[in-house]
Amino acid sequence: MADTPKKDDARIPDPSLSETRFSRLRKKKDMPGGLWLKCESCGAMLYRKELEEKGRVCPTCEFHFTLPGRERVAMTIDEGTWQERFAEVTALDRLGFKDGSTYAEKVEKARARTKQNEALICGTGKIDGREVVLAVLDFSFLGGSMGEVVGEKIALAAEIAIAESKPLVIFTGSGGARMHEGVLSLMQMAKTCAALAELNDAGGFSICVMTHPTTGGVTASFASVCDITLAEPGALIGFAGPRVIATTLKQELPAGFQRAEFLLEKGQVDRIVKRGEMKSVLARLLDYTKGANVAPTPRAKA
Repeated sequence: MADTPKKDDARIPDPSLSETRFSRLRKKKDMPGGLWLKCESCGAMLYRKELEEKGRVCPTCEFHFTLPGRERVAMTIDEGTWQERFAEVTALDRLGFKDGSTYAEKVEKARARTKQNEALICGTGKIDGREVVLAVLDFSFLGGSMGEVVGEKIALAAEIAIAESKPLVIFTGSGGARMHEGVLSLMQMAKTCAALAELNDAGGFSICVMTHPTTGGVTASFASVCDITLAEPGALIGFAGPRVIATTLKQELPAGFQRAEFLLEKGQVDRIVKRGEMKSVLARLLDYTKGANVAPTPRAKA
């Protein structure tokens, strides 16, 4: 007579199952990371690929996510017309800054991750056939912070606009001045404003588009002194962060404080433009700068 199986024997797998098959049944299927992300505004779970196909705009609440610099260029400039300038310019560690790792190491890590040398992408191209000089701050490179190179490239972009009689369009997305460069980064605030003043004196035209987030020394300098200031919906725009201000003032801030809609109401930006409409709006604004190239008709005598 066969032995009666013990109670615990029920937990033993059927020996007919191969070891490979049993291992496969027990092994939890791995799910690749980074496929989903949470909307910063409404909290909805979003499929990353679908979000990217929609221009990184939340399909639920239309929150505009921070857009990588190269994607911004591709979305703004006509295909085949982009010519990047000054891509080889790189930062110097003049102060020997060290915070866990050296500034040079931080820059090198950012270069490897973004495949570009600095936070600002600069060049020339066309927007719906209109020639422009374009400068785009990339938040993914050290938070789009402004150091010597960013300041220099903004100044160079203004010089190209003057020399080639082209309008200058700037997209900002930044945490402010780059602390690793100390006072040298703060000097770029004056430098960039002076460059745009020279463009203005030469009869040039400039547009700044503030995207999420635009803060610190960038907001307090070149982002706020262009001829026209646009913003994307819901963009955080300000100098100091809202938590710092609330702590300093020791009072509750108004609803929507430092958001694009709040600044539009207070007259700090000229218009809020959705990402999908940005290119056509920029083209229309660039047309306004040309004016009528005809002599005025003499008024008839009464």
